[in-house]
Amino acid sequence: MNCGSDIELESTSPMDRDSIRHFDDEEIARLSKRVVLKLDLILLPFLCLLFLLNSLDKSNVGNAESGHFTEDLGLPKSALNVSVAWFFAVFVCLQPIGAFFGRKYGMVRWVPGTMTLWGVCTALHIAVQSQTQLVTLRVLIAALEAGFYPTTVSYLSLWYTRYEFGKRLAFFYGQAALAGCFGGLLSWAVFSYFPHDDPTPHITTAKWKSWEILFLVEGTLTIVVAAVGFFWLPHSANTAWFLTADERLVAEERIRNDQIAAATSWGEPKQQPAVIDTQEPRSLGLSDSRHSLTLEDEEADYLLPGAEIGPEISGRRQSHASVASVTADSGISREDIFSAVADWKVWYLLFCNILSAIPATAFAVFLPLVIKGIAGREDLGPAAINLLVVPPFLAGAIILFVFTSWSDRRRIRLIPILYGLAILLAGLAATVSLPTNAYKLRYFALTTLLSGSFVASPLTVTWLSNNIPQPGKRAIVLGINGWGNFAGVISSMLFAPKFEEGGYLIPFYVTLACVLTAFIGYLAFRALVVAENQRRTRIVANWDEEEIRREAMFGDGAVVQDKNLWTVITKIFRLDHLREWAGIDRLRRGDEKLTFSYSL
Repeated sequence: MNCGSDIELESTSPMDRDSIRHFDDEEIARLSKRVVLKLDLILLPFLCLLFLLNSLDKSNVGNAESGHFTEDLGLPKSALNVSVAWFFAVFVCLQPIGAFFGRKYGMVRWVPGTMTLWGVCTALHIAVQSQTQLVTLRVLIAALEAGFYPTTVSYLSLWYTRYEFGKRLAFFYGQAALAGCFGGLLSWAVFSYFPHDDPTPHITTAKWKSWEILFLVEGTLTIVVAAVGFFWLPHSANTAWFLTADERLVAEERIRNDQIAAATSWGEPKQQPAVIDTQEPRSLGLSDSRHSLTLEDEEADYLLPGAEIGPEISGRRQSHASVASVTADSGISREDIFSAVADWKVWYLLFCNILSAIPATAFAVFLPLVIKGIAGREDLGPAAINLLVVPPFLAGAIILFVFTSWSDRRRIRLIPILYGLAILLAGLAATVSLPTNAYKLRYFALTTLLSGSFVASPLTVTWLSNNIPQPGKRAIVLGINGWGNFAGVISSMLFAPKFEEGGYLIPFYVTLACVLTAFIGYLAFRALVVAENQRRTRIVANWDEEEIRREAMFGDGAVVQDKNLWTVITKIFRLDHLREWAGIDRLRRGDEKLTFSYSL
């Protein structure tokens, strides 16, 4: 990998694209359906399993604490909050770095490798004797898990078209909710079979505690699945062991055509065929009020991510995109990194994501303790508490799938986010307004707020993935967006033991204010995106066909002097000087091109 001006791209020479021209429409449709079916049955479930284990290893200290984890170690209850705060602090800081290495070395090498190591760390919790050791283990797991989510989501986005991706990401992200269900059930089973107060003779002899069994089981499971990942996951469609030669062709071509469609997406997106006949010219439908621009197949290759960076030869830059695998899991450039860092939308959505993610990150760890705090029963044991964790997380998984299915079907992202936050706000409002002795009603309100907690984050990631064509930039952006896990640091301070006696009422009020701010932020973001699309339409409307062609292909249309808030910020932080120092040209790439229209 070269972090200079060239992107590392995998050659597709074993896959002769010309051969796809001999397929008729019926054969292409059949092969495309088979490709998606195999991805759904073979690749997606395994990635979901990886994320399920990732979520378990992130949140299992909360389940262990309900089984007297810190009490047995002779540690103060605050030790759990300290370790969680350290975990999220390190986890958040290292997100972009983890995403960078994940894209540099590829998902197939990076994720199974780091996963094996954090599985070992999870199992090592059975050897913890002090708060320092606990914090050290949580910090190591945080560092190893940091690049998992952005790397895996970026990898997943390479296999599905834009409007297939949302529902698949819901299956993937839904594992965070299912991890709460599975973690609760697993903890219930372990704590029931190995009770804390009445240990079996075997436990007494071996001196195993219930939470030790829990850590050992989850750590071992992670190590085993990670080892399988080295052999299960393909680097690209070219090396997908579960696809036939023809299916590999179609898998590449359907993503290639979707990326070209994204680069010419003016107005509301329209349904694109699974594979476009590569012998036909491409028409750029810029808008109903604009003349259409037609590109030959060779020219359309310039619309693919990375095609703009080649040297210009005889007035036309040479594109290597047509011979590159668009599903390759590695490759990144300086341009990708700079473009990600200098994009205001990334930082705006990060702020909204942090505020909206506080409930999901808080209850992923602290839900067993919150339920214990609002249950109003001192005799409620660890097994019963962890069983009560299941319904709220299950409701969250169901609502997430319903909303993302709606989002894919309607091809919208921001409106479903707002509806999800509205459900979350309703649950929070009910939780804080109900009497503290209304235990059943507060539990129902808790279930309601959890049902809306998991919608905003995955659909934000989906919006970013849909609107960032360059895989390298996308990986870095998702890494930056991973700083949304800073919500975990906030939640570890909010849901502290000192608030348990009052049923965590103050933390719920603070969370309500944060989520309300996020709702307003997302609403404003939608208005800003609409305004940006309109601005680009006005600019390009004054260009002739050749200027539009050059902007679409090379990103070097007429220079437009913008006067807005981001221009001021750019001058304050001297981003232009940083661009010159890094040797990055001023070409617009991907979503920066004025012929690119953001989806909503």
